[in-house]
Amino acid sequence: MSTIILKTLRYELADGIATITFDEQGSPVNTMCLQWQADLAQAAEQVLKDKAQIKGVILASAKSTFFAGADLKGVMRSQASDGPRVFVEIEGIKKAFRTIETLGVPVVSCLNGTALGGGWEVALIGHHRIATANPKTQFGLPEVTLGLIPGGGGITKMTRQLGLLAAQPYVLESQLFGPEEAQKLGLVHEIVASDDQLRPSALAHIAASQGQPEAAQHLWDRKDYKMPGGTPSNPKIAGMLSVAPAVLKQKTRGLYPAPEAALAAMVEGAMVDFDTAMRIESRYLAGLMTSQVARNMINTFFFNMNSIKGGQSRPKAAPRYKPQKVGILGAGMMGSGIAYSQANRGIATVLKDVSMEAAEKGKAYSHKLTQQRVDKGRMVADKQAALLSLIQPTASAADLKGCDLIIEAVFENRELKARVTQEAEPLLAEGGFFASNTSTLPISGLATASAKPEKFVGIHFFSPVDKMQLVEIIRGSQTDDETIARAYDYVQALGKLPIVVNDSRGFYTSRTFGTFVMEGAAMLGEGIPAPVIENLAMQVGMPVGPLAVLDETALSLSVHVLDQTREDFSKEGKTHHATPGELLVERMVKELKRPGRAAGGGFYDYPAGQKKVLWPELKTRFEKADVAYSQQDIKDRLLYRQAVETARCLQEGVLTSVHDGNIGSIFGIGFPAWTGGALQFIYGQGVDAFAKRCGELAANYGAGFVLTADVMATLKQHQPVY
Repeated sequence: MSTIILKTLRYELADGIATITFDEQGSPVNTMCLQWQADLAQAAEQVLKDKAQIKGVILASAKSTFFAGADLKGVMRSQASDGPRVFVEIEGIKKAFRTIETLGVPVVSCLNGTALGGGWEVALIGHHRIATANPKTQFGLPEVTLGLIPGGGGITKMTRQLGLLAAQPYVLESQLFGPEEAQKLGLVHEIVASDDQLRPSALAHIAASQGQPEAAQHLWDRKDYKMPGGTPSNPKIAGMLSVAPAVLKQKTRGLYPAPEAALAAMVEGAMVDFDTAMRIESRYLAGLMTSQVARNMINTFFFNMNSIKGGQSRPKAAPRYKPQKVGILGAGMMGSGIAYSQANRGIATVLKDVSMEAAEKGKAYSHKLTQQRVDKGRMVADKQAALLSLIQPTASAADLKGCDLIIEAVFENRELKARVTQEAEPLLAEGGFFASNTSTLPISGLATASAKPEKFVGIHFFSPVDKMQLVEIIRGSQTDDETIARAYDYVQALGKLPIVVNDSRGFYTSRTFGTFVMEGAAMLGEGIPAPVIENLAMQVGMPVGPLAVLDETALSLSVHVLDQTREDFSKEGKTHHATPGELLVERMVKELKRPGRAAGGGFYDYPAGQKKVLWPELKTRFEKADVAYSQQDIKDRLLYRQAVETARCLQEGVLTSVHDGNIGSIFGIGFPAWTGGALQFIYGQGVDAFAKRCGELAANYGAGFVLTADVMATLKQHQPVY
């Protein structure tokens, strides 16, 4: 028996079986760090030296999961000039993979848990793959969601295993799969009940495979191999591939290079031999790994997302918490959506409105959503009935007695909110807490109606609640840590993403989102054609244009918030100076009687049964034939205005972390994912370069783009380091 112990793996040879056990020291998971790359190369060399003694190779993991994938911190440190070095590193990893899988003996991967990205590519070294049955185990290639592509053979091997068309969901869309689906796809060959059965099953397979050359080869290495479904020269495949780039471009708007590179690597690789296909894949990956878009997306969708899920903004001292019974005041669109989200996660819900009819209507929303799932075969009728039984509609406040948490989701009116707070709060269970779902009104002001302002918090959901992942938790001036922690745990219990912000008018998301829509309205007031504004917003990656969003959220609501702000300023002896965008929206509502979609029309008309169209009178009333505009300036105004406001929120302490700002901007207000979020948009280009462009925009378009020295200092202080 011979054993070699390295820093990230262990190599053992005994009784003709070479076992490579991945075990990265000082890390909870195995990653493709530089040390692992060197260790793997050494293990591959040892396998070659021992070839005459080896009957089979087993790949295993000493961690609770099989393999986590690439070293993403290393990617974050890469620069555009590092492309050649990165290419050599990728090719080095593949050389080690090929050494092991072309040794001429069966190689078995023992998958004791999740294998994603590079981890799945390590699993694919094995000719035979055995997985432990576990519904939580995930396999697959999520690289595209991080701005990368699978470059350790994942594209080439998955395409050759499944075929060009069948592999696309797993490569281009990062669709993940568990052990059972993997077995159906032929990607896993055996499933065992427990981890301790993996090695015996691997040994049995190796013993049974002796003298069978095909057991020591991948499908694509066999002489009789043909690609499932055909190669790009097949007329049927060629026809589909001719439209695929256009379809992809429609989805990505040309802002996300990874899916386009993945498709190119799949198609180009399918037209050449295996080794050339692997090299093509490496070239595309090296280009992406040194790109700014990949760094932006990795920063936010991996590191920032893990910060949210790991509770980095949650007060640490408070014990974990899940409310058993939650009351909701108001069964409108928000209240009924919250009720569904709670019942869907097994939380008993009391849904109160002014009448039983209104409360029942709110519950009917959950019936509608679940019926859609039942009709599609995604939910059985018993589960639907159980979910609906958790929602108790009522018009009686007495039914709220014993709730651990009560959330008011009534109209944005301070007096109404105070009234329902005082009616419901005394009915809370001992130690319970109260929340407001307000989107703009300061929490500290609303908490004055509470008998226990330290147990009063903002929990701001986004519409539609069943689809929107983000929830903004707002700390009032007296809200205590335990209440923040409980609100955080409640949001996570709903399967949603919590961010924690400090109190201010509009908090973080509504305040920043307001700058986007009002900048769009201001441009219209300057005479820029409405279609230009809407289309350029989409081109830069916003989900919809600012005028369309104003219609959906109701122009009248914006005017109501403006009136409320003026009133609040007046009480403080101040004057609120409305922005050009706010004044234009006010004119649309009060003078032109165009309050938004729900009231029949705003910036758009909504003909029955047809697509919405921009209101023709926008052209005659606002557009100026002689106005000169720059398309780049319009794009920058829409993005930079939001980024500046986010930076101001960080400087003022409304935001206390970069991860809350990035996740909040993408999942709350639709800031383009390719940027990595509003703060990563700044850090990606460098604070000084961002400030320079802000100065140019401020000179031409006003104070909204001014970046003060204090804000600059705060940005530099919070800059992430990898």
